[in-house]
Amino acid sequence: MAAAIGVKRHLVTRVDLKPIGGSALTDDIAVPKARSASHMAEGIPVTYVPARNTIFLSYALAWAEVLKAWDIFIGVNAVDYSGYPDCRPEYIQAFETMANLATKAAVEGKGRFRIHTPLIDLTKAQIIQAGMALDVDYTMTHSCYDPSPKGLACGSCDSCILRKTGFATAGVPDPTSYAPQ
Repeated sequence: MAAAIGVKRHLVTRVDLKPIGGSALTDDIAVPKARSASHMAEGIPVTYVPARNTIFLSYALAWAEVLKAWDIFIGVNAVDYSGYPDCRPEYIQAFETMANLATKAAVEGKGRFRIHTPLIDLTKAQIIQAGMALDVDYTMTHSCYDPSPKGLACGSCDSCILRKTGFATAGVPDPTSYAPQ
């Protein structure tokens, strides 16, 4: 994906949360399927990965400090966020505060880190529309929590349902390759 969009420099690191577990995405726990919107809104689901966005942001912060890049972007969403606590504006603000207390560059006054969340207040339909305006190739993406061994989206997990609804509401054909039901 990075090569397809011409990213100048791309870093890949291995972060394996399976030994920690505690989530349907990192452990031997069934991914919920075919849930209604009201069921998705009830509490924090088993697909919550403990501290996932904290880990992602920590890696981004470390590299940003080395590069002297004061702006960090993350695609969290507080509208259709499935109840994940690390997708809320309060969490992002707290992480930004911590970043500016816990880094040499910020403490020495060389820069102030800003965490940007351009998708945080958008619906899935608005995200799809914004992506279309930016020429995002959605055939290269999927959001599935439980893809098939061939990488096809399941079509019935919470994330697939939210994605399908987002495309439908946006009036954009969904190019996702779904596994046969």
